[in-house]
Amino acid sequence: MQCSLESLVHVLESYRGRDKVVRTLCYGSQLVGGALAQKTTGQSRLGKSLLLFSAQLSRCRTVLRLFDDLSMLSYSRSYGLGTRDEDPVLRWMSVLGNVADQLYYPCEHIAWAADAELIRTKSDKWWTLSTALWGISLLLGILRSLRVLLLLKRKMKKSERSRLRESSEPGVQRGSEIQRQLRSEVLTVISSMADLTNAIHWMPPGFLWAGCFPDWLVGLMGTTSSLIGFHQMWTGEGGAGV
Repeated sequence: MQCSLESLVHVLESYRGRDKVVRTLCYGSQLVGGALAQKTTGQSRLGKSLLLFSAQLSRCRTVLRLFDDLSMLSYSRSYGLGTRDEDPVLRWMSVLGNVADQLYYPCEHIAWAADAELIRTKSDKWWTLSTALWGISLLLGILRSLRVLLLLKRKMKKSERSRLRESSEPGVQRGSEIQRQLRSEVLTVISSMADLTNAIHWMPPGFLWAGCFPDWLVGLMGTTSSLIGFHQMWTGEGGAGV
C-alpha cells in the first residue's frame, strides 16, 4: 500500500505523469457522466456534474499545453531528419509527425486565446485546424507503428532462423525483446486509433462521423487511450496523447 502511494505521488509530481492522471479523470468522468446523463432519475444530476467536471479538466489541460511548444521544439530539433541507418519510411513519417505536432500547439493557443477574448478572431477555424493537425499526427503514428510491426516480424523470423541454427540463449533473449516491442506497438496502434476516432468526431459536421458520438462514447475512446498510455508509462514503453 505504501509503495503504491509513493508511486502515485511520484507520477503526480511530474508534469507528464500529472497530465496522464488528469486526462484519465477527464475522459473517465465523461464516460460515466455521459452514461448517467441519459437517464431521467436523480442520477442524471450526477451525470451532468461529471460532464461539467470533465469539461473543466479539459480546459485545464488546454491551458497547461500553452507551455509545451518549447519541449516539442527541443524534441523536433534533436530528432532532426533522423539518422541515416533508420528505415527511410519510418524516418519521414516521424519527421512529418513532428511537424504536425509542432504546428498543433500554436493553432490551439490561438483558438484558446480567441475563446478567452484575448485576441479578436473567430476560434472555430483554429480549433478545426488544431484538431486536423492532431488527427494527421495520430494517423502518421498509426502508419508508423504498422511499419514497425512489419519490420519487427521480419526481424523475428530472422531471429528464429538464427536461433534454430545456433540454439543459443542470446537468440531466445532477442526473441523475447522483439515480442515485447510487438506488444508495445500493438497497444500504440489501439491507443492512437481510439484518439483518432475522437479527433474525427470533433471535426466540423459532415466530415465522416463528426459530431455523431454521444458523450459516453467519446469518454470510452479517451479512457481506453489514457489507460494504455498509463500502462506504457508504468512499464517504460512510452506512449502519449493529447
